[in-house]
Amino acid sequence: MSVIVRLPSQLRTLVGGAAEVPVEALTVRDAINAVDSEYPGIAVRVLDDRGALRRFVNVFVADEDVRFLEGLDTVLESGQTVSLVPAVAGG
Repeated sequence: MSVIVRLPSQLRTLVGGAAEVPVEALTVRDAINAVDSEYPGIAVRVLDDRGALRRFVNVFVADEDVRFLEGLDTVLESGQTVSLVPAVAGG
């Protein structure tokens, strides 16, 4: 299934400046790994040592936070967008 992974500006240097990367993936985890296989270094910034989503990274599929869906195992439909969004903190 073809999906689009939308990247924040902090990760775009790893993908030649692209804001979006098209990949073939069935789940969110597959999408992240597909981008990482083309552009090494993405997964280590998004996933921790156990392969879980880092707590300062939010992932959205069709504007839904995957933490309220099936997490990294959220199944994707062709044409969907997976957005990697860094958490914002401030005071």
